[in-house]
Amino acid sequence: MIRIKIAASIIACITAFLSPPSFGEVVVVVNPNSSISELDDKWLSAIFLGKKKKYPDGSLAVPVEQETGTPARDKFNEKVIKKSEVQLKAFWSQRIFTGKGQPPKQVSGSADVKKLVSENPAIIGYIDASEVDNTVKIIRKLE
Repeated sequence: MIRIKIAASIIACITAFLSPPSFGEVVVVVNPNSSISELDDKWLSAIFLGKKKKYPDGSLAVPVEQETGTPARDKFNEKVIKKSEVQLKAFWSQRIFTGKGQPPKQVSGSADVKKLVSENPAIIGYIDASEVDNTVKIIRKLE
């Protein structure tokens, strides 16, 4: 009986270890001193696609995104941009070729986005909700 319980515990631990991690809620964040308190998906998409360079209040908006393949980026692109990675690459290739813009700066993950946002009131980015602290302000939750 004890061997069965030990074996079951070992199997449960191995299964938990090998299972892909679940990814939580993604939030769009700005500097806590920013006057921006909320933006809809249309406005966010325009900023991250380089179609708008300012927030509704007229202040500069500088988007920062996470590297390709991060769960937060995938969720943000699905929910807000509504484009796949392939579609985004084609979009930015055309924008670069025609001289109409450059893609947002990419950083490795939520910690890097949070650091940049906390240092500059113009920067906007997205992070995992579990990373939120008083150095950033949430303006949109992506569920």
